Amino acid sequence: MPSTISRRSVLLSGAAAAGASFFTGELVAQGQLSPTPACGAGPTLRQTEGPFFTPNSPERQSLLETGMKGQVLELSGLVLTRGCQPVRRALLDFWQADAEGAYDNSGFRLRGHQFTDGEGRYRLRTIVPARYPGRTPHIHVKVQAANRPALTTQLYFPGEPGNARDSLFRSELQMRMAGGGERRSGQFDFVLDMA
Repeated sequence: MPSTISRRSVLLSGAAAAGASFFTGELVAQGQLSPTPACGAGPTLRQTEGPFFTPNSPERQSLLETGMKGQVLELSGLVLTRGCQPVRRALLDFWQADAEGAYDNSGFRLRGHQFTDGEGRYRLRTIVPARYPGRTPHIHVKVQAANRPALTTQLYFPGEPGNARDSLFRSELQMRMAGGGERRSGQFDFVLDMA
């Protein structure tokens, strides 16, 4: 008796496979990261922009710079609609604190934007940010499809002691993480409030 396979499971399997092949040699490619919550569950939770956003960041997939301290983080994922369709050319604008918990508010260190590819995928190379007073480690991001409002949110690291003490922390915004030592891999799929 043939099994019933839903369109959503085929799409998500294909997207996961595409995302895996996007990072050859990475833990993501080895299938060691479980998927973030399914796109059918609704749009990604919005969060405050905070005081440190700077517009007009440079376009780049890597925020790493020569001599930068910190544990390297390879973050990847998809931008999807509520109906699990990939969002092509979606804008993602990232900004974060450095390995000492400080933001660059006069330049673009650890700031940058990029666009998803034709299959809705993105990839970011950065460092794991440090916590600072009142906040657990997090990465800020704005995600925007063409001619649509921006989704502003924050991504969090599972297992951080400061998560429970941070009033902004939301478990729904935790990245799926793998690896350790000098390098970690993370995954998060953004779901925009569009059909």
